[in-house]
Amino acid sequence: RAMCSGRLQTALLGAGYFVYLLVGAAVFQALERTAEKQEKRAAAQMKEAFLQNFTQLTMAEMEQFMENLIEAIQNGVYPVGNESQYEESNWDFSNSFFFAGTVVSTIGYGTLHPKTAGGQIFCVFFALFGIPLNIVFLHRVGKMLSLLCKKLGKFLYEKGMRKKKITFLTLLFFLATGILVFLCLPSVFFQITEGWSYSEGIYFAFITLSTIGFGDYVVGKQSGRKYFSYYRVLVAIWILFGLAWIALLFNL
Repeated sequence: RAMCSGRLQTALLGAGYFVYLLVGAAVFQALERTAEKQEKRAAAQMKEAFLQNFTQLTMAEMEQFMENLIEAIQNGVYPVGNESQYEESNWDFSNSFFFAGTVVSTIGYGTLHPKTAGGQIFCVFFALFGIPLNIVFLHRVGKMLSLLCKKLGKFLYEKGMRKKKITFLTLLFFLATGILVFLCLPSVFFQITEGWSYSEGIYFAFITLSTIGFGDYVVGKQSGRKYFSYYRVLVAIWILFGLAWIALLFNL
């Protein structure tokens, strides 16, 4: 009965956690998408004006153009390609869910961030409640996984193995399995999807799951590359379970 109750609590916590992320993603999308469209329209007009008059621009006007261009890029607007590329939003649901996941996990790549006052205030409260919820969720998942460790240890103990050796083998098993599932295999996936080298995929996976999050490599951001729908949602889920694996190692 206690085990069933624990599983029910974990299931409810997991469901509540994902609902929290889904609601956060929907709110960020609603608050930021209109402002982003305006920024992209302004960037397109700036590019058009530059192409029409670049031979007549003064040094001061050229420097102003460069400042505006840098500001647009920092805001996630890349004025390259044709008009159809401007229609692709950084705040579609997939990207918004990915952003919500990086907020509560404290990775914070910095490549996508709210720019409206409403989005920034909401982000503060979303993180204020989301980060503790993330910690509780990861602790619970890590605790459930540690039960598997105990079962494995009990099985080995019944086979006559010593406790110190059991502890070492259990830790080694979950360390090796986690490295394979959360670092090695995803890196192959990133190599194929993003066009990175395998070492770059390993680097990105480690920097992400360690929550360092430099932001020099981020999934789904290369212009001219086609990504399947909800690609970043899947990456966000990989991050969450990868962090749960890290929590398990701490528990062990």
